[in-house]
Amino acid sequence: MTPSNNSPSWLSVSAERVVVRLTKPAEANGLQVDSLTLRAPTVRDIRVAQAQVDSDDEQRELNLFASLAEVGIKDLEGLSLKDYGRLQAGYFRLVQDDEV
Repeated sequence: MTPSNNSPSWLSVSAERVVVRLTKPAEANGLQVDSLTLRAPTVRDIRVAQAQVDSDDEQRELNLFASLAEVGIKDLEGLSLKDYGRLQAGYFRLVQDDEV
């Protein structure tokens, strides 16, 4: 998987997943990792994340990203803000329409 022409060097995007290279190693499921992978969400993923919390958008996003990355919410909360921003950017690239 290689970055597309308009993707930053820390991001690899395909139709099924996005790989985000972190600025520094982080813990995920008890292991030190230098990247996180988000799989493409399904409608079910979105519905489950929405059903878990009522009106807390931040918690809903954490729930969704944790599910897509198959890591714990605490792992995501331990990321630097810059790396979490990279994860957000990767997610939005993953779900945007190809025609955009």
